[in-house]
Amino acid sequence: MAETKVIVIPEGKICDYIDGKFRNDTPEEYVRQTIEKRLVNEHKYLPRQVKIEYTLQLGSRKPRADIVIFDKDCTEQTQNNIKLIIECKKEAVDAKNAKDGVEQLKSYMSACPNCEWGMWTNGKQKEVFRKYTNDKGSVDFMEYNDIPSADGNLDDVNRPKRTSLKNAYDDNLLFVFKTCHNHIHVNDGLQKQPAFFELLKVIFCKIEDERNITKDLEFYTTSEERSNPDGQLTVKKRISKIFDNVKRKYGKIFDSNDEIKLSPRSLAYIVSELQKYSLLKTNIDIKGKAYEEIVGSNLRGDRGEFFTPRNVMKMVVEMINPQIEEKVLDSSCGTGGFLVTAMTHVMKKVEDDFSKQLELERKDWDNNYEKAFNDRISELASQDYFGFDINPDLVKATKMNMVMNNDGSGNILQTNSLLPPHEWTDEFRTKLAEALGVSKTDIRNYSTLEFFDVIVTNPPFGSKIPVKDKNVLEQFELAHIWENNKATGTWTMTDRLQSSVPPEILFIERCTQFLVPGGRMGIVLPDSILGSPGLGYIREWLIKNHRIVASIDLHADTFQPRNGTQTSVLFLEKKTQEQKDAEEKSGKMADYNIFMAMVEKVGHDKRGNPVFKRDAEGNEILVPDTNSVLVLGETSEGDRTVSQQQKKKVEDDQTYNVPSIFNEWKVQEGLSW
Repeated sequence: MAETKVIVIPEGKICDYIDGKFRNDTPEEYVRQTIEKRLVNEHKYLPRQVKIEYTLQLGSRKPRADIVIFDKDCTEQTQNNIKLIIECKKEAVDAKNAKDGVEQLKSYMSACPNCEWGMWTNGKQKEVFRKYTNDKGSVDFMEYNDIPSADGNLDDVNRPKRTSLKNAYDDNLLFVFKTCHNHIHVNDGLQKQPAFFELLKVIFCKIEDERNITKDLEFYTTSEERSNPDGQLTVKKRISKIFDNVKRKYGKIFDSNDEIKLSPRSLAYIVSELQKYSLLKTNIDIKGKAYEEIVGSNLRGDRGEFFTPRNVMKMVVEMINPQIEEKVLDSSCGTGGFLVTAMTHVMKKVEDDFSKQLELERKDWDNNYEKAFNDRISELASQDYFGFDINPDLVKATKMNMVMNNDGSGNILQTNSLLPPHEWTDEFRTKLAEALGVSKTDIRNYSTLEFFDVIVTNPPFGSKIPVKDKNVLEQFELAHIWENNKATGTWTMTDRLQSSVPPEILFIERCTQFLVPGGRMGIVLPDSILGSPGLGYIREWLIKNHRIVASIDLHADTFQPRNGTQTSVLFLEKKTQEQKDAEEKSGKMADYNIFMAMVEKVGHDKRGNPVFKRDAEGNEILVPDTNSVLVLGETSEGDRTVSQQQKKKVEDDQTYNVPSIFNEWKVQEGLSW
């Protein structure tokens, strides 16, 4: 096999996406690289049209424009022939800044006689201008939704067609979500959390409009509408009509009297930012990262909620391997990441089955096949996917995450699942029983909860939020005081309850109660449970009630920058009563192997910054990006020529390696799932 060619990146530098030069790794540069990727991957500009840090002549000054673009047929790339200028700033710089704001951009545009378009952005704000000569013969600027793409088609800027919708690339969707949320927060006077939910209403309208495939898109604003009050009101009326359909379709998420509370001006801006993208077809990982990051930054509570990184969720789900029609639960669902990841895993199996039956790849399915596939996914979501959380805002966010990614909100319910079942609200028990296809009277107490085949969860943990309620504690063997026989090393449960118990300990037992015999669980736990001498009774209880399948030791930075607790993921298979009886009768526990691994690299450091692989001298490296196609030019006949020459850094993340190694081990051990 040919050796992979790598490029060494000097410390503190990045490799420019378009021209390949090394530049200082700064906040401004992050914004510029994001824009460069948009220009190539979404707007389809050729790299040879784009120049970085182009020197302009403004009187006696010679400032450098961050990005300039020329026509593809331009033979002399001079200042006179510049068509578009883009200025990129760090987040701290405001658009109204006298020195580095939009006025700087306008001065650059004015100095370039044929420059018609300009964009200013700091990663949170974006301003687009089209230069024109007004009635008085003076240069003026009109605000626009976006810069035109390489084909120059302004109709798609104002009202995109289904065929012109773009898939978001890399961090661009996160970039757009942050821009929109910041705009609402600043201009509508809403606090972060209400601003977030208003943004989600608009996102739902966008998804609903995309799904209405028999009609023209109605989720749009023209640049003219966006720039005047009457037009903004027209946009609000149009989007409110879509929201009426959303409320009827998703009555579990929105009340019938809900309305979009954004000002017409803000709503028109948000629509202009989102309208170019296809939220349905954008890669699930890109959507998930954008959604979960913005949810986490706005809805994180103070109840030990530390949302699981996406790479860890993918590792856990691939290892636990949920199957079609297995019932899956996350008993502390947070933003819904585990459920979306599990659903996505099963969707791939359904897609493979469909493709095999139709003898067609997904890209060749017609609308009828797509509808049949989406109907099947919605059916699975409504029957087999369950999420519980005590935080009603997170429950709502999880439902939205499921809809955005999987065309179905599943059964996401608000409750304190540690309460005795008879204390669960009648509404919760009714909805749960209906979804499970059982009688409400079947859900009586902690011993009648065996409904789920698979559980993937990261329960809240910490000594600051202990459970002290006697009615709650008496449901759990692990809430009792256990005595250690030091001579034999065994533990015995007493009749006495502890005065308080950390919630993660109770969640272990509650999740076991939720599992059917033979069901399996992947649960994130603090390492103290697996290693502290005083908690040996928990380990003995685990061994008695489960086959311990695997233990994955996670790096201390896994949950950073918000939490430095050392954690592991424990994979358990619940024993049947027959298995437990046989072991008790023989006086011996079954002998089996346990898969163990240490993840020493998780792709980021304790500050949350990404960490990339380095060479022997400690320098970051670049390797070919096989998923990125860079258009280098066009033939004389107009055909676009492509080359797989894009380079990327490689995240230093071992979580991606664990599932394949585990799957080989699992086969050797005779585990069928």
